[in-house]
Amino acid sequence: MMKAILGKKLGMTQVFNKDSLVPVTVVQAGPCVVVQKKVKEKDGYNAIQLGFVEIRENQINKPELGHFKKGEVHPRRYLKEMRVEDVNQLRVGDKIKVDIFKEGDLVNVVGISKGKGFAGVVKRYGFKGGPASHGAKLWHRRPGSIGASADPSRVFKGKKMPGRMGTERKTICNLKIVKVDKEENLLLIKGSLPGKRGALLTISGARG
Repeated sequence: MMKAILGKKLGMTQVFNKDSLVPVTVVQAGPCVVVQKKVKEKDGYNAIQLGFVEIRENQINKPELGHFKKGEVHPRRYLKEMRVEDVNQLRVGDKIKVDIFKEGDLVNVVGISKGKGFAGVVKRYGFKGGPASHGAKLWHRRPGSIGASADPSRVFKGKKMPGRMGTERKTICNLKIVKVDKEENLLLIKGSLPGKRGALLTISGARG
């Protein structure tokens, strides 16, 4: 069975595990539905397309609605493809719930990190900044010299500079599932996960 599901980050809390306090992130995982199957013979690769969060038909455009009607599936807000080796283990319309995981499983979680706007090098990369005394004026958080002398007379590509911070695709590997709530479709995963509250997450079984 494919160990992958889409979820929504609800926030962080803590639970007691014997004598220790464990920080966990609560994720509403699924239920997801298989919307489409892709096979190597026709599409060049094997994959399963999952849909998450049921919505009304008037909330999507006609091409998207036709895509869902082709698979006889009610429209979903989110669609994600998952690469699989064997597509025959699932059929279009099958539901995937949190019961594919159990307590103690290790998972990889993919999400989009929080956006922090335009940031300088001190906040973005942890630069020390310039001197704060002896006549230094308007210099405290600047990056300093970025040149490379007369040769090669240019700034190297990838130089750490001020710019937009966050809103990047992040993958956190080998996180432990502390608890599975099958009735409420909740996963309690040890540690912090990328993104803000309500962010979409992709949770898949880790290879260890």
